[in-house]
Amino acid sequence: MPQIHYQPDGRTIDIAAGQTILAASLDAGIPFAHSCGGNARCSTCRVLILDGVGNCSPRTPAEQTLVAHLHFDPAMRLACQTRIHAPVTLRRLVLDSEDAALASSSAKLDMHPGEEKRLAILFADIVGFTPFSARLLPYDAIHSLNRYFHHIGPVIAAHGGVINNYMGDGFMALFGLDDPADATLRATRAGLAMLRTVEILKPYFTALFHRSFDIRIGLHYGCVVIGSVGFLENQTTTVIGDAVNFASRIEAANKQTGTRFLLSKAARTQLAGRIPTRPHGPLKIPGKKGRHLLHEVLAD
Repeated sequence: MPQIHYQPDGRTIDIAAGQTILAASLDAGIPFAHSCGGNARCSTCRVLILDGVGNCSPRTPAEQTLVAHLHFDPAMRLACQTRIHAPVTLRRLVLDSEDAALASSSAKLDMHPGEEKRLAILFADIVGFTPFSARLLPYDAIHSLNRYFHHIGPVIAAHGGVINNYMGDGFMALFGLDDPADATLRATRAGLAMLRTVEILKPYFTALFHRSFDIRIGLHYGCVVIGSVGFLENQTTTVIGDAVNFASRIEAANKQTGTRFLLSKAARTQLAGRIPTRPHGPLKIPGKKGRHLLHEVLAD
């Protein structure tokens, strides 16, 4: 008889042939949220299979429908639809009434529960925007930013990227969310196009305000966790992880190298020589251990 090992409970139970994980758990007195009564109409009974994914039954049509809606990765299963034929170790993702409320809200709002992806992460920041805007009227400062974003946004989109987060005069763009093919190459070409776009914008700002600005770009390729966070209807999709932090640090490293566009070793590897680069470092990167070799992107 196959067994289920529960984390963080540390319990182990036997499961009878034909029983779902949910049914066996409830029979054994394991607290288990199941808001829709086990009909695959909610995600509150979802579990993360820590070991033994291959010992689980294929997804039922009902589970497949919900999975397509919520973007589950292969290790996340609905306990009400999953049967096992050999031991598995799992972790319940909805442990109490507060978790259940969050899960129910996420399902209703079509929120992303979280998954790992490898993406190209681009950070861009305006050099010296604070002193540039300090001499402007508030309206002019906002107008300048909007003018800049109005031109930069289409550049990102044209290369298959998405601006995920604005941070004052900076932003983070992601490449490879839907189409992983050549994500880093597209991101690099987008960065070069951004630099060209800023050069085109400079005469406009100079004529209007008698001053202009430049931008710095950092690019990294790595694994992130993507999911929906926030309060109910205000939730947004975001990415977290060390790769995000590193991409931001790479952008900031342009200041110490006197460059405009740097990328990581991992990103350069993805480029496979299709765009010329020049090494800088190894450099000490704030918040990162050791020293890191970065590469300046040259015009392709």
